[in-house]
Amino acid sequence: MKGFVLAAGFGERLRPITENIPKSLIPVLNLPSICYALFLLKEAGITDIVCNLHYRHRDVVEFLEKNDFFDLSITFSIEESILGTGGGVKNCEELIGDSDFILVNSDIIMDIDIRDLIAYHQKRMTPATVVLYRTEDAETIGPVGIEDGFVIDFRSALSRGIASDCIYTGLAVLPPLVFRYLKKEFSSIVDTGYRGLIENHAIGYLDHQGIWKDIGTVSSYWKANLDMLVEGRAIAGRLSSGLGIAPRAVSHGARIADDSKILNSIIGEGARIGRNSVVENSVLLPNAVVGDDCSVIDSIVFGENVIEVE
Repeated sequence: MKGFVLAAGFGERLRPITENIPKSLIPVLNLPSICYALFLLKEAGITDIVCNLHYRHRDVVEFLEKNDFFDLSITFSIEESILGTGGGVKNCEELIGDSDFILVNSDIIMDIDIRDLIAYHQKRMTPATVVLYRTEDAETIGPVGIEDGFVIDFRSALSRGIASDCIYTGLAVLPPLVFRYLKKEFSSIVDTGYRGLIENHAIGYLDHQGIWKDIGTVSSYWKANLDMLVEGRAIAGRLSSGLGIAPRAVSHGARIADDSKILNSIIGEGARIGRNSVVENSVLLPNAVVGDDCSVIDSIVFGENVIEVE
């Protein structure tokens, strides 16, 4: 079974952070977010991976090259014009082949064991299986309608009238027949592939009850980092075993004045914190600068820029 990692997006809702870094390389606990997707695949024994790229694609390739691709066989699909989640997968139909494959977004943090997902999928014998997560924010994020063990609607697009507290996590087992419903042009896999499967076949689901974090917006990225200060301990060992790297709150390459205070924060590689400063409930990205006598609270710092998160 192959893996497909979606990593082409602009990360528009994360601007201005993503003006100089692709979303898939934005660190969560000082690990680029794409590492969390790759570790899940590698842990499950999936080493043949297709990854679509567009925005700042050279940065992603260079990062993986420096890490010897984590001993994975990664084929890149570089999109000259961005194709979206639907077109991006359709564009790689020949690379994926004629077997089921694992689709995972590069901007999600999960503690699921994909081996369990595959076993569940094969036992149910449903054409496709998506992983869902229950949250009180489902209506805002986009609810997934479920009934009798199957997905029957995404974001109420099919007007099935099903109230739901479930959302799509960005992880799925998909069959090759999904390509029948995908379009080569820019499109969403939800609006094309998943809708086609619902209307003509069936989509099952796995209800994930562990860690799920989305970093799609500035506020969710900030919250994911702070949450993972505690929750990340549950997967730190798995990450270290799988990729040879582990999440950490304070990078070894950070320079912090002795009289400064760091409280419940993440400090990135090369970050500098001056004398008599306080950093609390904040995320300092690589090479962020906090001067002397500063107070940074509930914020994200990149360069010398501070974004206060409400």
